[in-house]
Amino acid sequence: MNIPRLVIAAPSSGSGKTTVATGLMAAFSERGLAVSPHKAGPDYIDPGYHALATGRPGRNLDAFMCGPELVAPLFAHGAAGCDLAVVEGVMGLYDGAAGRGELASTAQVAKLLRAPVVLVVDASSQSRSVAALVHGFASFDPQVRLGGVILNKVGSDRHEAMLREALEEAGMPVLGVLRRAPQVAAPSRHLGLVPVAERRSDAVSSVAALADQVRAGCDLEALLALARTAPPLSCEAWSPERAISAPPAFEARGSGRGAPGSGAAPVIAVAGGAAFTFSYAEHAELLTAAGAEVVTFDPLGDEALPRGTAGLVIGGGFPEVYAPELSANEPLRRAVADFAAAGGPVAAECAGLLYLARSLDGKPMCGVLDADARMSERLTLGYREAVAVSDSALAATGTRLRGHEFHRTVIEPGSGAAPAWGFTRPERRVEGFVQQGVHASYLHTHWAAEPSVALRFTGAAAAAAAAATVVATRP
Repeated sequence: MNIPRLVIAAPSSGSGKTTVATGLMAAFSERGLAVSPHKAGPDYIDPGYHALATGRPGRNLDAFMCGPELVAPLFAHGAAGCDLAVVEGVMGLYDGAAGRGELASTAQVAKLLRAPVVLVVDASSQSRSVAALVHGFASFDPQVRLGGVILNKVGSDRHEAMLREALEEAGMPVLGVLRRAPQVAAPSRHLGLVPVAERRSDAVSSVAALADQVRAGCDLEALLALARTAPPLSCEAWSPERAISAPPAFEARGSGRGAPGSGAAPVIAVAGGAAFTFSYAEHAELLTAAGAEVVTFDPLGDEALPRGTAGLVIGGGFPEVYAPELSANEPLRRAVADFAAAGGPVAAECAGLLYLARSLDGKPMCGVLDADARMSERLTLGYREAVAVSDSALAATGTRLRGHEFHRTVIEPGSGAAPAWGFTRPERRVEGFVQQGVHASYLHTHWAAEPSVALRFTGAAAAAAAAATVVATRP
């Protein structure tokens, strides 16, 4: 597979990676190129802007959660048929999982993809020192190929001239110069940028402005030529169908209905809309490959679950921002509670956990869990190694997964009588809730790392659908 590709990195967070990466994606897309957008690490928000810029799903490449061996195959899956792929890095170029060396760093992703790196440098408070900084990043790991620099937040023509002179002495190509332009910045709040789904009209304008800024300040031809120097990848593209058909680590719960070719597809409803924006594209693809019919619903506006719902997935997002509106939708809260009480399989992550609680910041939620949630001053952030400590519709006891926590809320108690996960690193504790068909936890996971999770959940949904059919047709 030979897809031209670039990794957009930076010395540190806040340098302008998202500005440059999203602007490049939009600018190249406007030229008629099919651009595949990717994000290193677990972030959900930036891929929303990437998708808006390209018209394709934003996809994550996370070497911690999925393992280094899946980075290139997942990239090849997402980039298939495209003219160009742009990968936005995470944090600083060499920053990764704490205490794990290069694991999950942008540098590791770049090496796994054999992709040239473009370093975005915030030049607002330096001139000739930029050459020393770039030289250090270029020489730190010889296996990382730094192909050029884009200077961000440049103040004037004179400032630009000094920066260019210094980098010319260092032998590093300048591929772009962007002036300070606060008018194109996306608004932020407690967990980063405001997601696209919450400000779609403004986000469209912001992405268009980013494209204009990048088009005016960057050498698109030179960047495309650099992308084309990436050598072919020898790996086979990841396939949800092939992943599902591989021997599972554990058996799908129930009768096995829901496997490909088994008959009627169980309906699995996936929460979406402005309050539930966090989802990996591969999750829906795996559920579909496992035999499910995936249907999206919006807990802010829909007053009933989709017709025939046999399984419910409620992922991450910002329910704390929409607590009054979610609470006001009493018919849907009641429908979710009734579905869970009847034993229907429910997989809830982070925002989904809060929605299933008795209350969130004092506002009534679904009441599925005997717990209350509230906003907190403390940010909980980081990778986790977890083992399932209770058998559930999602994971059998003993199933090991790596995941990520990212929230400014707390739920009390933090776990139920049957916890969902036991964390083994970086700290040992139990977390989450398993009761009847419900699996609810703060932990975000990437199912491509363990596809049989999707198969197990689809099997549970198929069994629930079959049981409901029996009840409905019983004389």
